[in-house]
Amino acid sequence: MRLVILGGGGFRVPLVYGALLGDRGEGRVTRVVLYDGDPARLSAITRVLAEQAAGFPDAPGVTATTDLDEALRGADFVFSAIRVGGLEGRAEDERVAFAEGVLGQETVGAGGIAYGLRTVPVADAFARRVALLAPDAWVINFTNPAGLVTEAMSRHLGDRVIGICDSPVGLGRRIARVLGADPERAWIDYVGLNHLGWVRGLRVDGRDELPRLLADPDLLGSFEEGRLFGAEWLRSLGAIPNEYLHYYYFNREAVRAHRETDPTRGAFLRDQQARFYDGVRSPGTPALAAWDSTRAEREATYMAENRETAGAGEREPEDLSGGYEKVALALMRAIARDERATLILNVRNGATLSALDAEAVIEVPCAVGASGAHPVSVDPLPGHATGLVCAVKAVEREILTAARTGSRAAAVKAFALHPLVDSVTVARRLLDGYLAVHPGLAYLA
Repeated sequence: MRLVILGGGGFRVPLVYGALLGDRGEGRVTRVVLYDGDPARLSAITRVLAEQAAGFPDAPGVTATTDLDEALRGADFVFSAIRVGGLEGRAEDERVAFAEGVLGQETVGAGGIAYGLRTVPVADAFARRVALLAPDAWVINFTNPAGLVTEAMSRHLGDRVIGICDSPVGLGRRIARVLGADPERAWIDYVGLNHLGWVRGLRVDGRDELPRLLADPDLLGSFEEGRLFGAEWLRSLGAIPNEYLHYYYFNREAVRAHRETDPTRGAFLRDQQARFYDGVRSPGTPALAAWDSTRAEREATYMAENRETAGAGEREPEDLSGGYEKVALALMRAIARDERATLILNVRNGATLSALDAEAVIEVPCAVGASGAHPVSVDPLPGHATGLVCAVKAVEREILTAARTGSRAAAVKAFALHPLVDSVTVARRLLDGYLAVHPGLAYLA
């Protein structure tokens, strides 16, 4: 099989390739094509993959190209992991938002809206090209904001684009771990949007073990989300939220912590990865070792500000090894080999959540096989969660309208309607601020 990676010079590509190296099954990926507009980044990541492949005589072959059409022809799977504007863009997203006193995180609030506004037009163009040149390919989207981008691409690719995220999987595994359950046997009742979902039950052999967790303060304090949100709040919710809901439930604390952090997360990653890519230009630099050390630092500092605010401490060693590459591999295997699996994915709603229309992309457990991913029926969300999901989906729809029509009014509306932006005046200033620093938003001027 031929796998094309859009954003093939991206830092996390070696995670995907590492997962492929461990796959020995029939019908596995044998050819990986890296596509990126930056030849230097492509060269660096190609070096890392070559060192990863050492000792694997049957490792998937790797080619790199800056020609999109050449990359897409003959693709069986397309993995989308682009970052429009690079990490410099992420740092600017944070700076502009924090100057207005609102959240600048890359997928939540003002920063997520800015990222979406400049990413959707590019993702839309990629989807059109895939539909033309590789109509039978399955597209796996990891590009953030993942749910929004998946919905944008689905307008051209239908159900052949599926969004993935490692957050729900990691959360489910942590809950199973503290309950002494096997994550592979547990049914995780998870529902919401990307970076906006809740685990409402964890069933093993038909028995829901989540009430036992919620009733035990010691167990709740033994894993990251328990410490992040606090036992009292989790018992009030009767569920375990995705870690990104900390930005909603503790917004003032999160904004204050992020504004006081120097450098911001985006600026830290920008500088860190610049050192990595600059360093591996030297032929004598061990590329894989440099990548490994950089990744370890990246993972250890993930959501550090939120953990500090909540007094949650350091991340557990088990949570430092990534995870989205495992979801991607499981998804590809399930489709290519018809290996039936249940995975939490971003797919079109259909009739799953009655509060949303059929085309809305949601994040829920799906039954996966050769025909793709199909959402499993779930119970309705409680009122507070439904309200939040509907509000954020309305924001996503305004982003899609702005990207499709170039409407400045729709872009302002997206900022103004978001629960974490509390003023139409601030929304207008945010858009002006982003227009000043992002050439990719010129279509809104």
